[in-house]
Amino acid sequence: MDHMHEARLYQNGKIIAEAVDPIEKKPLYHFLPGTLSYSLGTIGCNFHCEHCQNWHISQQTLEMESLRDLSPEQGVERAFASHSASIAWTYNEPAIWHEYPLAMGTLAREKGLGTVYVTNGYITEEGLREISGMLSAFRVDIKSFSDTFYRKVCGGRLQPVLDATALAKELGMHVETVTLVIPGQNDSMEEMETLIRWVLENLGPDTPMHFTRFHPDYKMLEARPTQIGKLEKIYERAKELGINYPYLGNVGGHPYENTYCPTCGSPVIERSGYAVRIVGLKDHTCTACGGRIEYVSKIQ
Repeated sequence: MDHMHEARLYQNGKIIAEAVDPIEKKPLYHFLPGTLSYSLGTIGCNFHCEHCQNWHISQQTLEMESLRDLSPEQGVERAFASHSASIAWTYNEPAIWHEYPLAMGTLAREKGLGTVYVTNGYITEEGLREISGMLSAFRVDIKSFSDTFYRKVCGGRLQPVLDATALAKELGMHVETVTLVIPGQNDSMEEMETLIRWVLENLGPDTPMHFTRFHPDYKMLEARPTQIGKLEKIYERAKELGINYPYLGNVGGHPYENTYCPTCGSPVIERSGYAVRIVGLKDHTCTACGGRIEYVSKIQ
């Protein structure tokens, strides 16, 4: 054996967290709305974000005794047993245990389940192309539109995230973006407008964009929570610039969590927390005006 080139996939098949979540918790608002997603995570990350809310697992090492085995076959079985419509790799960065989601996801798609990456987008082109045949949805954090922010706060770079996100769209995955708006860090309207324009140009106006409220965590305990008024201004600017489906997050019960018809403005899906109520939608059509609502309603 060539020990100089030997590698071991220590995390392959080992999980630390599993749950059955509403798909809206990812958050994914235009992918199988109102369904459950069997959700898995392990330890570690290729970023070191100072504000990470899952730092207790994403920044840990392999000595954790809570790791347990779960084969791809067992994962798919549990998804069906939980009446989930999809499997999501989440809680930490799925790209760092690439082979495991690939194996489980391939089996899941063969069985008719949807597959979801909740990701920071820091994945190579080769890796993304390899999973493209099995991955239904790419729910990506675009943490900032500043490379300085990425280098200082996350330990990464911006451009690879943008490249991967655009490629995911090109490869046919359903894409939704999330930006955690942190006061004094990434919340200038100029930066938000640059991000919105990039999404319009590279992903299209029907791409759901989630702007979520920051709460102090991990190494950013002294930072302030985001003012809701600030988030509302970002949402409204996104609409003005042409995003059809902007959303606010971490602001339970806010009307900007709902889906509105981009043609007539009528509500078509109402949300309160993770509870979902279809109020003006039949198939992909607004019942008020007949306008088309873009979302994934079933797995092909």
